[in-house]
Amino acid sequence: MKVLYVDLGIQELSSKMHRFAVHVITRSRKHPSQLVPCEYLFGHKDPETCKSLVEHLSACINNEQDRPKNLMVFVHPLCGKGRGCKNWEMVAPLFDRANVNTKVIITKRAGHAYDTLASISDKELKKFDGVVAVGGDGLFNEILNGLLNSRNKTSYPPTPEGFGYFGSTEKCQGYKNDGLNNSTPTSEAVNVMLPVGSNKSDDHEPLLSTGQSVGLDISSLNPNTESSTGDQVPSVSFPNDWFRLGIIPSGSTDAIVLSTTGERDAVTSALLIIFGRRIALDIAQVVRWKSSPSAEVLPTVRYAASFAR
Repeated sequence: MKVLYVDLGIQELSSKMHRFAVHVITRSRKHPSQLVPCEYLFGHKDPETCKSLVEHLSACINNEQDRPKNLMVFVHPLCGKGRGCKNWEMVAPLFDRANVNTKVIITKRAGHAYDTLASISDKELKKFDGVVAVGGDGLFNEILNGLLNSRNKTSYPPTPEGFGYFGSTEKCQGYKNDGLNNSTPTSEAVNVMLPVGSNKSDDHEPLLSTGQSVGLDISSLNPNTESSTGDQVPSVSFPNDWFRLGIIPSGSTDAIVLSTTGERDAVTSALLIIFGRRIALDIAQVVRWKSSPSAEVLPTVRYAASFAR
């Protein structure tokens, strides 16, 4: 049983008792994977004793290092038949009472979350302990790509044979150093993959477009390149131990949530995020190579979340 937060109550005139409430979480009897908040009331005639107990419990909660303090939240208003905003309105008070600050962004178009995270400065990103998606698997993957496309520092997959200058590591590195195309994807490129104004669930959006190039050019993904900023803020790279991603299920399938929590329940996911629970999630790096050495479309990289391991 974990303590969620503590409320200091008021004096009850009939019994001359001062009360305070301890809010905890427990597992549902009918659904073992589902977490539910519950409340326990305690009382004492001495108000200072109640105050001391509340301060002690609050200090213990604040000392829990895994709990996030600041989160960026993206809410998809159209996913799951419009459940995104409703689910966030339901769980938002839990974050507020648990003293978790949230910066809420209601997505206005396809690619909104991607563009926001791809363009955010490292100084601004370091203010947050993580990013939460209130939507389906598509919004989660959009957030994932916005974070990783310019910050992932892992090695590239093996280069396929027969792709001209991509035939060797040296030539590939030389291509990157030449800077033939060192640009990040534009919002128009993202919108090809996620059509603007679409009211479909984000679970069914394609990973890669068959038309214009989507994703980040391999030439701009050199892991040895250090990002330079005027204020000399250390760059944010992945993987790292402090930053996390969360998802509050609001889509039509919610495969990622089912594979991580075992329950399509917004309250359960919100409580796990508040307590800072972690689980490893497999991420696939999807590369679209040039179809031929003379092709004008450059190779691109995308990332996709898979099941928990």
